[in-house]
Amino acid sequence: MATKLGPNRYGKAETRLVRVVRDGPVHHIKDLNVSTSLSGDMQAVHLTGDNAAVLPTDTQKNTAYAFAQKHGVGQIEEFALLLARHFVESQPTIHHARVEIDEYAWSRRGPHSFVREGGEVRTCVVHHDRDGRSTVVSGLKDMVVLNSTGSEFHGYLVDEYTTLPPTDDRVLATAVNARWRHTGETSSYGKSYEEVRQAMLEAFAGTHSLSLQQTLYAMGDRALDTCPEICEVRLAMPNKHHFLVDLSPFGLDNDNEVYYAADRPYGLIEGSVLREDAPDAGFAWE
Repeated sequence: MATKLGPNRYGKAETRLVRVVRDGPVHHIKDLNVSTSLSGDMQAVHLTGDNAAVLPTDTQKNTAYAFAQKHGVGQIEEFALLLARHFVESQPTIHHARVEIDEYAWSRRGPHSFVREGGEVRTCVVHHDRDGRSTVVSGLKDMVVLNSTGSEFHGYLVDEYTTLPPTDDRVLATAVNARWRHTGETSSYGKSYEEVRQAMLEAFAGTHSLSLQQTLYAMGDRALDTCPEICEVRLAMPNKHHFLVDLSPFGLDNDNEVYYAADRPYGLIEGSVLREDAPDAGFAWE
């Protein structure tokens, strides 16, 4: 049987990096999870075990730490671009670099005291190749939101296995995982992040929802309308079901007040919203 080597890449996953900037008695903190992945002229290492083209994953880890000290850590997209370009431009066998960063938020409680924020995480994925092309996808994950009313679900397909009753008043809750693609390099990734995040929150709160799909589209549409520097938004939104508890066995009424929050199973709604003239995504989402 004849075989050949297909697409491949390798790297260092989840390098934990914390950078403290000491501005006199006032300190600033950046808390990152950095993953790097490289590809290029790598046939020999797979076929014969020749490592001559391989930049060790330990070196990739050390580069992240060294660059944090040498260049500092500002916006995660800029730090990811710096790393990706370095790997491609410094090693002739590396033709493509992918850098993914998660950033964990801390709130100040004193000059050098912080408290870790909740579950929401800021993210980015950057690609850079030997032709000089770069793509930047920013995002967030685990942003938990809930509307206690203003959501309906009815008029759906019904067959012999359907037991779900229609409703014109339900709790709508989800953990938003969103990514958005930039059309080019952005003057302020931090500003665009806040604009997109706020636009999605406003759309979630302001949409009378007949389905979570409708809400997803409204959130992506609002983000694109608000931020001209992005051209596509992809969202994954699990439906965090809240079921009304039957309190009649205890002689109690339950007028949409007491719910059971189920974590499994859950509906998973996914979709993308993009401008009609959005450029080809290329490798941006890989």
